[in-house]
Amino acid sequence: MEYPKTRAEAKATGATHYFTGVPCVRGHIALRKTKGACVECMKEDWAVDNERRKQLPKSEAAKEAGRRYYAKNKEFVKARASHRPAEEKRRSKDKWDALHPEDRKARNSNRKRRHRMATPKWVTDAQKRQMKNLYAVAQRLTQTTGVRYVVDHIVPLRSDVVCGLHVPWNLQVITQDENLRKSNKLVDTPSTT
Repeated sequence: MEYPKTRAEAKATGATHYFTGVPCVRGHIALRKTKGACVECMKEDWAVDNERRKQLPKSEAAKEAGRRYYAKNKEFVKARASHRPAEEKRRSKDKWDALHPEDRKARNSNRKRRHRMATPKWVTDAQKRQMKNLYAVAQRLTQTTGVRYVVDHIVPLRSDVVCGLHVPWNLQVITQDENLRKSNKLVDTPSTT
């Protein structure tokens, strides 16, 4: 496409952009809007402004608009989220954890408390070592394969149907993806230990 060479030509022809071939104040050799701004400078300014806005708290109106959008497009939003790459999901979770350290601590504390409450008093020290070893196996598998392994409760600790115990024979080492698919359901998954 051929652009006018000057702003005056652009105004005269009704064009929205023109191209001089001369660097702007910031050194960009790019299209300029007829209203006088370099397109690349505008992009840089928008990026800086967007970053600044991300730091600001959302207004109640913006939050409500987000809730309305989610209510109307719930299936689309869920489908889009489920197709995000695992690495992107992990980065997003890590970012959330960094922004909400108290929530992360509370979540971990609750998980540990659930394990403590689900561990019967009659579990022996040898059985506790067995459980600890399963967590070590999961960690070792994660390091050697690069795929994240976790310790899963075969019979979930929390479920609508049945609640299991935190004992060695109720634990298995599986990949995190398998664990997420299983959720807190009672399903038969093969053990890697």
